[in-house]
Amino acid sequence: MTTHTSHPEIIKRLKRAEGHLKSIITMLEGQRPCLDVAQQLQAVESAISSAKKTLVHDHIDHCLEQVVREGTQSADDTIREFKAITKYL
Repeated sequence: MTTHTSHPEIIKRLKRAEGHLKSIITMLEGQRPCLDVAQQLQAVESAISSAKKTLVHDHIDHCLEQVVREGTQSADDTIREFKAITKYL
């Protein structure tokens, strides 16, 4: 797998989401109000969604663009890969 310039930012977002998720578990164990828990769950969901979108766009912008420019992958394979990765948006 190729590392892209966006990967450190994605890792940072996911680690932040991981911290939020751990705090949500603590909140539930401590019987915190559902509204507070729901807000934190929304924050985790948003962070993960943002990380996923960044990863997919980065793959399209760098990996797929590179194989098209270099001609190292057939057009059919590139289109199949594009369709496969965009399912996750």
